[in-house]
Amino acid sequence: VQLVESGGGAVQSGGSLRLSCAASGYSYSTYSMAWFRQAPGKEREGVAAIDSDDSTKYLDSVKGRFTISQDNAKKMFYLQMNQLKPEDTAMYYCAAEGGRHCSGSWCLIRDEYTDWGQGTQVTVSS
Repeated sequence: VQLVESGGGAVQSGGSLRLSCAASGYSYSTYSMAWFRQAPGKEREGVAAIDSDDSTKYLDSVKGRFTISQDNAKKMFYLQMNQLKPEDTAMYYCAAEGGRHCSGSWCLIRDEYTDWGQGTQVTVSS
């Protein structure tokens, strides 16, 4: 399984970015996929998750601003980030876990995911 993120960059506060995650070698019919972020000196935290049934879960601080989505045919996952704030600055990672639906709080827990991408940097200036 390979996950490759793209779409990061530098924007001003209030701006938008769309992150993409390309999944290859992934054959699970049931899965959960999530976006995590890690700022310098901080723990990696779950931002948003989606599963093969399109159930979603969000970190409270991004609700209403971020939207997670997927294109099953292309095996692509996205994170649309609007109204970005300086505190959103971090390295963003996509992660995937096969065989499980996002049916509880586990969806945003780092240790629950097996497969990870290398990350894409998002920097928001004030």
